[in-house]
Amino acid sequence: MTRDSYQDASVLVTGGMGFIGSNLVRALVRLGARVTVVDAQVPGCGAHPANLDGVRDCIRLSTADIQDTDRMGELIPGQQIIFNLAGEISHIRSMTDPLRDLAINCAAQLQFLNRCRLSNPSATIVYASSRQVYGRPKYLPVDENHPVNPVDFNGVHKHATEQYHFLLRQQFHMRTICLRLGNIYGPRQAIHQDCRGFLDAFILAALQRKQIEVFGDGKQLRGLIYVDDAVEAFLKAGLAGSSAAPVYNVGATAPHPLLEIAQTLCRIADCPPPRLAPFPPERLSIDIGGFHANSEKFRREFSWFPRVGLEEGLRRTIDYFRSRMKTSSGSASGGKQERRNETL
Repeated sequence: MTRDSYQDASVLVTGGMGFIGSNLVRALVRLGARVTVVDAQVPGCGAHPANLDGVRDCIRLSTADIQDTDRMGELIPGQQIIFNLAGEISHIRSMTDPLRDLAINCAAQLQFLNRCRLSNPSATIVYASSRQVYGRPKYLPVDENHPVNPVDFNGVHKHATEQYHFLLRQQFHMRTICLRLGNIYGPRQAIHQDCRGFLDAFILAALQRKQIEVFGDGKQLRGLIYVDDAVEAFLKAGLAGSSAAPVYNVGATAPHPLLEIAQTLCRIADCPPPRLAPFPPERLSIDIGGFHANSEKFRREFSWFPRVGLEEGLRRTIDYFRSRMKTSSGSASGGKQERRNETL
């Protein structure tokens, strides 16, 4: 029987110390769920213990790897909903170290999902996939029927893991849902880690009042989603009935050019106007150009609609990190000074 509330629900969140995962965990705690977090804190994947400040005493936390079958065999049984957010998201790093990406995004996922199949086949599993699986769009906006043709190893591996979820659904009648996410931003974003997306680099530069560098002509479109809206999408998917589709796009209602995003950030953060710069060759090879997802299917079936607009969301994000600059020396100005800006 499908649940209609998270009150007293048993919920497992993999990658729960990361950006989206920690925001989801905090929402689940507010809704009265009994939350178990699994996060091995793999370097470079965005996990930070401080992301769970304020809710740490309200959850059960494991730092085991999701491919630890013995530990997962203890944690998975009894969970009614599993939010599967563990993984590597860096496209650049996947090109320089594809075997690492394979191990994190495929091998570990296969071990974890097989344990779910054996230990708790009645659980609902919601997987954080990516619009990157589509590759360079053949038409806009991109709907779920668009061909899948990734341009990097990360996209290939994310799509392979989607297939694992589909297989559980088809062969073992498990309830799995894959959400192909657009560009998510907001509080607890891992802006200090290298090899992240363009928006991490933009936000860090704005906080440091440095000039933002935009690769290309700045006209490339991106659909940005504030993290609270992304969390709401996960929460709705977690309560889905058996009629839910295997995969949905979750994206912004309207895209914005990269230059406009940079200009908005500069206005909010009071930093120098952005400048255009040529694409470095290694980034140009995996750049997908403009992208805008069609999320109509998810909006229609789940009554979901992004509530936070671009300027409001960026302002909230800047305010969040600046508030931490006042309470923690160097929290928004430390880290690497040289950022590898992925326009993804």
